[in-house]
Amino acid sequence: MNLITVMLVVLLLLFAGFLAGSEAAINSVSRVYVEELKKSSRSVNWVRKVLSEPARYLNVLLFVRKASELTATVFVAQALIGEIDSLNWALAISVFTMLTLSYVVVGVGPRTLGKQRAGSWIVPASIAAVLLSKVLGPITALLIAIGNAITPGKGFKSGPFANEAELRDLVDQARERGLVEETEHEMIHSVFELGDTLVRELMVPRTEMVWIEGSKNLRQGLSLALRSGFTRIPVIGEGLDNIIGIAYVKDLAKRVHEYRESETQELVSSHIRPATFVPETKTAADLLKEMQRDQIHLAIVIDEYGGTAGLITIEDIIEEIVGEIADEYDDDVEEIEWLTPSLKARASARLHLEDLADHLEFELDEEEREDVDTIGGYMAKKLGRVPIPGSEIVLHDWKIVAERPIGRRHRIGTVLVERITKNNPNSGESENG
Repeated sequence: MNLITVMLVVLLLLFAGFLAGSEAAINSVSRVYVEELKKSSRSVNWVRKVLSEPARYLNVLLFVRKASELTATVFVAQALIGEIDSLNWALAISVFTMLTLSYVVVGVGPRTLGKQRAGSWIVPASIAAVLLSKVLGPITALLIAIGNAITPGKGFKSGPFANEAELRDLVDQARERGLVEETEHEMIHSVFELGDTLVRELMVPRTEMVWIEGSKNLRQGLSLALRSGFTRIPVIGEGLDNIIGIAYVKDLAKRVHEYRESETQELVSSHIRPATFVPETKTAADLLKEMQRDQIHLAIVIDEYGGTAGLITIEDIIEEIVGEIADEYDDDVEEIEWLTPSLKARASARLHLEDLADHLEFELDEEEREDVDTIGGYMAKKLGRVPIPGSEIVLHDWKIVAERPIGRRHRIGTVLVERITKNNPNSGESENG
């Protein structure tokens, strides 16, 4: 192998290594870094241009790097074929030699330096990427188009080298290196998944909705709002599938403040705002954009038949990203706590109905066990609507009263259970909501 061939191979491998390091540097530097560059404005412009369209320039760098490595391999193979009698041995030695050199000189070393010293590497990398793109950009675009044409399924217009999967992988790497905390890592992935999450997966289902009839007066509307803790309540007409609008507590309170007699003389249906309806198959990401654009906080979710499937708030979508939002009242609730032995207790609304029966020493019949598991579920079944603070039912010789709500959705957290005795005739002879 003559000196000229050796020099050409070395130069090609060094150039390929530089391009590999450039790819690593471009992938490692964020746009925020551009604002921190203290170099000339021309250098900043080179970097800004590359980072504005990274896929385009990475494709060119990959193409030129592959061409350099293959050309160097051809030179080595040609030189060895002239010096070794056996063609097979010559090819085998050239492949092994170039595989080793490419892995070390192109694959490992430059990529490591490109990531470690991305700040000093990014400017020459950007200059090379822009210049090569002007000459070879059309060729790479044509090759990508051909690759997409022969690849099953939908291809990538900009090539498969800078997509969501790679971005997710970068986030995973950042977490592994301690650059991103676990909570931040989960939040970023939740943002990606929001585009694939349907509204029906996040909504408050129909069975858990708090609503009010339009025929109720303002006093009843304000009472329901205060007891349930909700500031926006759907208003129904003939049934839950006929939602005529949304009642805002501030509208009702303002009207009552201005005209005291209105709380008994005027109906909730006279003070409602239009409801927004969305299909349950809409993506959460699209709905979030619409809610932000139109300044909507609550939307009614409808199913494929036009019926009410549930409701969704902007907080429901945000919780999908940041996790459950608790308030200062959301403390741990014991399953059951006796306030007066054998007479009065406080129990979690999530306590299993059969466990409650064991504590209170009575037997549930088949009808009481049917379709429900928890105390809260049984109360909703008996009342025909979601229990709110003050709702009460009677189960055997015990009165069960819904206590305070917990969480952003104001679900009942605890109930008071009190034995009905002759000395306490007002212990609950009726059920109300």
